[in-house]
Amino acid sequence: MSLFATKPLADLQREAQTHTLKRALGPWSLISLGIGAIIGAGLFSLTGIAAAEYAGPAVVLSFVFAAIGCAFAGLCYSEFATMIPVAGSAYTYAYATMGEFLAWTIGWSLVLEYAIGAATVSISWSSYMVSLLHDWGLDLPYQLIASPWQPVMLPNGELVHGIVNLPAVFIVVLISLLLMTGIRESARATAVMVVIKVSVVVVFILAGWAFMKPANHVPFIPPNTGQFGEFGWTGILRAAGIIFFAYIGFDAVSTAAQEARNPQRNMPIGIIGSLAICTVLYVLFAYVMTGLEHYTRFRGNAAPVALAIAATPYEWLKGSIKLATIAGLTSVILVMLLGQSRVFFSMARDGLLPPVFCRIHPHWRTPWKSNLILMGFVSLFSAFAPISLVGQMTSIGTLLAFVIVCAGVLVMRRTNPAAPRPFRTPLVPLVPLLGILTCLAMMLGLGWPNWARLIGWLAIGYAIYFSYSRHHSLLRARTN
Repeated sequence: MSLFATKPLADLQREAQTHTLKRALGPWSLISLGIGAIIGAGLFSLTGIAAAEYAGPAVVLSFVFAAIGCAFAGLCYSEFATMIPVAGSAYTYAYATMGEFLAWTIGWSLVLEYAIGAATVSISWSSYMVSLLHDWGLDLPYQLIASPWQPVMLPNGELVHGIVNLPAVFIVVLISLLLMTGIRESARATAVMVVIKVSVVVVFILAGWAFMKPANHVPFIPPNTGQFGEFGWTGILRAAGIIFFAYIGFDAVSTAAQEARNPQRNMPIGIIGSLAICTVLYVLFAYVMTGLEHYTRFRGNAAPVALAIAATPYEWLKGSIKLATIAGLTSVILVMLLGQSRVFFSMARDGLLPPVFCRIHPHWRTPWKSNLILMGFVSLFSAFAPISLVGQMTSIGTLLAFVIVCAGVLVMRRTNPAAPRPFRTPLVPLVPLLGILTCLAMMLGLGWPNWARLIGWLAIGYAIYFSYSRHHSLLRARTN
């Protein structure tokens, strides 16, 4: 069988009708999942960095440009999610358009986005939780809050190395147990956390608006220093590349297609709706933040939002921002682990992974064994890996998924032009091509070390594919 044999679209649509997962998600639940995955620590940290070093107050425009880049991929995801409303996201779409080998490639790459991404966020969650507990007068032993390769700064300024990051492991275990119990319960928990963090973001915008200083927005686009990417329009573009990663996560909505009540109508609403809401919040947040404090003061500041809040009389907002960040990170971990288990569910159902990954609990109707295995795998990274390593591995895998999905729309329009498309990506081939070019540009900007890690990761994946998956493929068995 050719490595590039595709899974028939009719088979995928049949699976959508004979699924075993519970359809419990409406449009607002899907939007909540999207916002839960998108708004995390990036909003509270990347905004200050991008403004201070690249764009100044025009970081507002950078958020708009980054959102446009995401929208290209989001429109392509929406078309596939309505045509093929099954779990698996980009893996399933690649299987239907480009064949098994590329499907395996993207499925294996998604581990970098979802599983390794969840580990990255759990380490960040741990640092915020430790900081909040310190504010409340409770200090955990430093040996238990960081890995041996992750230095941590104590309140007295001393830099030490820990033994194991137990808070990060704790949140991964807690979220995994929640995901095992059911998609409805997980969606409700996500909705609560989304309300918390969005409320704090809105309060920051409303409370800070009256205390902005117009002089801080002048000039709105600082003149270029003579170097590409240092202010001016090139700085806006460079900042857009930096904060692009604050939008990562909206594609996780598509992994829940098989649990949506009306995927043909609700999936585009969930994907595009969550992107639109987050873009509005990001733009207003950046505008207020740079209005409260001059952008030059954010340079080298580890807590730029706290600096902006200091320009208002509302000191209590600092604690609220920490709570919102913790809630935001918690919801990101939940959606990432949800997405990974659903991708593995689809891969196992196709025979490319062992059957344990697609076993459904008789009562909860979730792939609970997959969640259990992921809990152990992600916990190891959370406990011992440095955040710099796992964080850099996440972005390049995500962008590769975006490239393949955008290319998949072009292929599917040619190979299955008459297939029903409840949602059609507009301006094809322009939109998919712009999505491909945007994402490839972002990948090239990540540097050779990240490319080396991606190649090494794919080499491990291909060894698994040729030693196990290719011989157990159900598509291969039917063809033979």
